[in-house]
Amino acid sequence: MQQKREVKVLLSDSFKELVLEKPVEKITIKQITDRAGVIRVTFYNHFQDKYELLEWICREEVINPSRILFQNGMQREAVTLIFTALLKNKVFYSHVAHMTGQNSFESILRKLISETITECFPLSASGRSEKYGWISSKWIAEYYSRSFTFVLMSWIDKDMTVPPEEMVKLYELITKHSLIDPPVEI
Repeated sequence: MQQKREVKVLLSDSFKELVLEKPVEKITIKQITDRAGVIRVTFYNHFQDKYELLEWICREEVINPSRILFQNGMQREAVTLIFTALLKNKVFYSHVAHMTGQNSFESILRKLISETITECFPLSASGRSEKYGWISSKWIAEYYSRSFTFVLMSWIDKDMTVPPEEMVKLYELITKHSLIDPPVEI
C-alpha cells in the first residue's frame, strides 16, 4: 500500500512540475511518466487520466487534511485549512485554475467539497416535512460547494493576496447574510 502511494506521489510531483511549464491540456501521459521515470502502464495502474491525477492531488493536499476538522465540528478551522493548502502551492493552483470545460479544476474542486460536506454533515430524514422533502444532503452540499468554490476560485483569480484567515471572515460574512437581507458592507 505504501509503495502504491509513493508511485502516486511520484506521478503527482511530475505532473505538478509540468503544469508550471505548460497548460494542463498540452501535458501528455508520456510526459508525466517520462519525468517520473516510470512506464506509461504504471500511470494507468493508478489513474485513468491526468484529470483523475489532478483530482487525487486536490483530495490529498486540500480536502483530506480538512476532513477530520469538519468531522469534529471545527468548520472554521477546516475552511481556513483549505485556503491555506491552496496558498501553500499557489503557483500550481493558479495554473490549474485556468482549466475550463468538463474536467476543469473548478468542477473537480466543487465535486470534492460537495462529497466532503455530504459525508461530514449527513441530513437526517427524520423531522423533514413533506413540503421540503426534495431537500437532501446532496442538495445542501451542492449549494454550499458551489458558493464556497466560487469564493475560492475568485480568490485564486485575484492572486490569493488576501490572507486565508481574512478570506474565512469574508466567506462567513457573506454566508450569514442572504439575498433577502439588506446589503452587507464589506
